[in-house]
Amino acid sequence: MRKPLIAANWKMYKIPAEATAFIGAFLPLVASQEKTEIVLCPSMTSLAVSLEATKGTQVHIGAQTMDWHDNGAFTGETSPVMLNAIDVTHVLIGHSERRQYFNETDETVNHKLKAALAHKLVPIVCVGEHKADRESGRTNDVLKKQLTVGLQGIDPAAAAPLVIAYEPVWAIGTGLTATPQIAEDAHKFIRAQIAEILSPAIAASTRILYGGSVKPDNAASLCCLENIDGALVGGASLDPTSFAQLIANSSI
Repeated sequence: MRKPLIAANWKMYKIPAEATAFIGAFLPLVASQEKTEIVLCPSMTSLAVSLEATKGTQVHIGAQTMDWHDNGAFTGETSPVMLNAIDVTHVLIGHSERRQYFNETDETVNHKLKAALAHKLVPIVCVGEHKADRESGRTNDVLKKQLTVGLQGIDPAAAAPLVIAYEPVWAIGTGLTATPQIAEDAHKFIRAQIAEILSPAIAASTRILYGGSVKPDNAASLCCLENIDGALVGGASLDPTSFAQLIANSSI
């Protein structure tokens, strides 16, 4: 049984005081929520206060990115060792905005995934196609390449923490959302690729999230499908009431 996971990607929003205020309002709203794993991914400057505010609760804190080196002359980067040191539990890897604006590639995703697994972080690896890819019928080709390169050299015995987030780039922040059938088909294909690259057992246990304009009113129709195990949420995660309602609706 795969435990559903709902992750909030706050992107470049919320200074520490705003993160603390959000968590103070949010925790009472999800206090009885035990069926779903909840992860908040604030900016680096809000990690410490978010960890403090969620201490002793069921809400986990993740980073939005990381470098794959343990340390070194990499100005501006944050290592997995640093994330471990402050008790961060999850990390987003290869979000489409990191690929688009910061030149991340399938190869760097692979390096980061190996580092995350080595340091016992739960990696949420993002994959997804652009609008032109879908319109030209290349969605599966894009996903296959991203997964083949991204998962290359991963030891199946160490891959249990792996989470994949399918985020069709054309649906991120656009208000467009993949239909439940489009999302389910993509997730089914991703699961088949994981079975081929790693093992059928890992594929069966890997959680695959949907990301792309997920809101309270469409969460139930997406998260109830066989191969969709939760969501990676952007804009709808910035308001505590909206995000708590989304979580509640996803577990109906």
